[in-house]
Amino acid sequence: MTSSAGAPGREERLRISEIFGPTVQGEGRHMGRPTVFVRTGGCDYRCKWCDTLFAVLPEHRQEWTSMAAGTILSEVDRLAGGPILVSVSGGNPALQPLGGLIEAGHERGHTFTLETQGSVAADWFSALDSLTLSPKGPSSGHVTGLAELEACLDAAGNGPETTFKVVVFNEADYGYARELAANYPGHPFYLQVGNPEPAGAPDSEDLMDRFRWLVERTNADRWYAASVLPQLHVLAWGNRRGV
Repeated sequence: MTSSAGAPGREERLRISEIFGPTVQGEGRHMGRPTVFVRTGGCDYRCKWCDTLFAVLPEHRQEWTSMAAGTILSEVDRLAGGPILVSVSGGNPALQPLGGLIEAGHERGHTFTLETQGSVAADWFSALDSLTLSPKGPSSGHVTGLAELEACLDAAGNGPETTFKVVVFNEADYGYARELAANYPGHPFYLQVGNPEPAGAPDSEDLMDRFRWLVERTNADRWYAASVLPQLHVLAWGNRRGV
């Protein structure tokens, strides 16, 4: 389905869970790149291993702030001190009318990347600089369908560079990622090691064991087009928020 808020006014209010940075992007195509995060509140999924429940569950609504695009960008400018990559995440940021924020941010020199599971398409996807579709595999308790992903790709058109990122915990997730890659051979694919301990202190050795397994798995299949990545921010800072 396509969001009805394709070209919202700049005074549209957005539900924001947190804004923080500058830090570095810890996942996907922009791993290691300096960024400010704008995390929206609200999601249509309830993944079993979600690491941002504070931006997902409605019982956290009182922690979210209703903000206009200009106010959000003023905070980005204050944190960054100049143009920077703005990483929009959630929850599912596709649920909100972000077109005005992106337009106004471009006028200030910022670039925008957004990550969504691909369950909801929005017309303003085409205004992004890059779009990461991170469909959820079997271990999440949801499986994002091809029809939903097609709608997102159609909405993005030739605007942003669109990549896929699949979190892999087990063989079922890996098989799901392989099927997706076969359906979308023209898009870069990133495989991300799943974090089974999204709260508290992560087990770094376990995460690296999972990473080594995934590297060996893709190499055994000669799936050399895929990029296999850890969650860099988890290895560096654990599960702390705002880093």
